Amino acid sequence: MLAVLHVLGLMLALFASAYLLPIACALIMRDGTAIEFVIAAAVNLAVGLSLALAFRRFRRELKPRDGFLLVSLIWVLMSAAATIPLMLHLPDLSFTDAFFETMSGFTTTGSTVLSGLDTLAPSMNLWRCTLHWLGGIGIIVLAVAVLPLLGVGGMQIYKAEVPGAVKDEKLTPRITQTAKALWFTYAAITAVCVVALKVSGMSWFDAICHAFSVMSLGGFSTHDASIGWFDSPLIEAVLIVFMLIASLNFARHFLALRRLTIDPYRQDPEVRANWMLFGTSIAAVTLVLIANGTYPEWHESLRHAAFTVVSIGSTTGFVTADYEKWPVFAPIWVLFLSCLVCCTGSTGGGIKMFRTLLLSRQATREMKLLVHPSAVLPIRVGGQLVPERVVNSVLAFIFLYCGTIAALTFALLLTGLDVVSALSGVIASVNNMGPGLGKAGPMTNYGSFTDLQTWIFSIAMLLGRLEIFSVLVLFTATFWRR
Repeated sequence: MLAVLHVLGLMLALFASAYLLPIACALIMRDGTAIEFVIAAAVNLAVGLSLALAFRRFRRELKPRDGFLLVSLIWVLMSAAATIPLMLHLPDLSFTDAFFETMSGFTTTGSTVLSGLDTLAPSMNLWRCTLHWLGGIGIIVLAVAVLPLLGVGGMQIYKAEVPGAVKDEKLTPRITQTAKALWFTYAAITAVCVVALKVSGMSWFDAICHAFSVMSLGGFSTHDASIGWFDSPLIEAVLIVFMLIASLNFARHFLALRRLTIDPYRQDPEVRANWMLFGTSIAAVTLVLIANGTYPEWHESLRHAAFTVVSIGSTTGFVTADYEKWPVFAPIWVLFLSCLVCCTGSTGGGIKMFRTLLLSRQATREMKLLVHPSAVLPIRVGGQLVPERVVNSVLAFIFLYCGTIAALTFALLLTGLDVVSALSGVIASVNNMGPGLGKAGPMTNYGSFTDLQTWIFSIAMLLGRLEIFSVLVLFTATFWRR
């Protein structure tokens, strides 16, 4: 396991370069925070290089178990390292709250403990959104393109971190090229999003910050009122488009761009199911709002329903309205939607659409087997035969997913938190979505929770982002047994 510490040091040293963007912002906008980021970068570089040099003699090709340990350590330690500029700039901010904020950033959850975002130093807001962007497709995937140059293979890390049930799909023959292809696609679409938001009425600064958030399906904003601050149907429409794009498999985006065809989308059953669920949900929530007279005009109902369904369902977490005051069907439905609608290989959280499709086919097969016990009924998704090993893995994941939500909810109830806030907050955190209901609702933030409750939510975010297995496997005797 000592080889992991060597690579961990390299990653921490590499992470120091992430501070260059907020440093540039601080200098350009003269907000007086450049020194905080310089100090943070120096600490990261010093600690990282010290670790790398101290354990250099243990350098070797990583084994699968090394990948799981490294990924978990990186998400925790980089979240801790990212707190340095926040704590230097906001001396009243506790480490607990600062860690929650940065973990929320890296895991693209978007929950925040901060208020007064409108007056927060621009570079700090940019730093928060940069954490989203880095965590969106995975800082580990970026490392896969770099580690081979340092003498460390990356396949084990890639398989441990990349979201989704199918992790062996390669877009190019070499894993390094795959990582580069994903990052190129991610960066290119982000650049288009920045321009689109600027044209729709945002400033360049707001456009960059919100593009970082939307492409990672995070939810950090530069304003306490989130997207509602802009009160712009055009901006909301642009964000809806890019939230839908980010909720799809980035491998499909890469293939579509490389081949200049939409066939990768048409051939993907996840994409069809994703669009169908979003479309029917928008229609259903709109009709509920109209029927209950929530808004005076039907087009207002459609506007707020469309944005909220896509934002919450895609696990982004931007808000324009207090959906908690809507008829009870609407907030519960969008919370449920966040559990399953994002595609494998997207930057979203939750169960993922592949697993949802697989479970529905498994349920259908079991009912058929009740009638025809001797029948041989293989499961297919998108015309492809799904191995029984994958089916069993998905069933195990669903059990752990539900068990994790239940365990963390009961833990919060033991702290005295009410059941609505506890359950919805845990679901929102495990799904990396952000706002829930009650004290975790869309018009509040997580700053009112106790330190213990805040740590429980932080654990939930980490488990959700690394898809539970990658973290829980570290606590098994088998993992540590030689």
